[in-house]
Amino acid sequence: MMTMTLAEATRRCPLIAILRGVRPDEVVAIATRLVDAGFAIIEVPLNSPDPFASIVALAEHFGDRALIGAGTVLTAAQAEAAAQAGARLLLAPNFDPAMVARAKALGVAVMPGIATASEAFAALAAGADALKLFPARELGAGTVAAWLAVLPAGTEIYAVGGVDESGFAPFVKAGVAGFGLGSSLYRPGDDAAKVATRGARAVAAWRDGETGQ
Repeated sequence: MMTMTLAEATRRCPLIAILRGVRPDEVVAIATRLVDAGFAIIEVPLNSPDPFASIVALAEHFGDRALIGAGTVLTAAQAEAAAQAGARLLLAPNFDPAMVARAKALGVAVMPGIATASEAFAALAAGADALKLFPARELGAGTVAAWLAVLPAGTEIYAVGGVDESGFAPFVKAGVAGFGLGSSLYRPGDDAAKVATRGARAVAAWRDGETGQ
């Protein structure tokens, strides 16, 4: 079965649902409501309970209907384990050259975290498919605009960390490709209905901003 690529998922909806702390017994129900709300990228951070079981369940359930990612991937060994579980997007809060290299060798997309222009250029040179501005709230939209003026044309930056739909506008104006939504979308213990409501609100905010409404 073919899986959705990062480019395909970004065109559909460039919002990443970060389900940090989600359990394997609830992950499919929560992700289903998010996909129904319009999300195309679901991330399970590796510091969640039994994360690889959750990734396996999502990959088997969604197939080519959503891009399943693993987050907080810090090492090459974790990259391999996540890919074997079915993750097709690996995300990290930092840039580790060995992790990025292993992801590319495995044929999966990788989005390392960056906080300086030097890290951004180094990550792209290593083969990163996109860049994760982290922590986005602290670094600010102005950072995105400044970097995009000097980074290679077509570089995609996702804003992740402390930004919810109320803060989309300045980052969209600065040129971000999308956002990663964590605690504003899901916190451990939240039920699927609550997450679905928040997800629908975020998707609506993105679409309104995208169309200038």
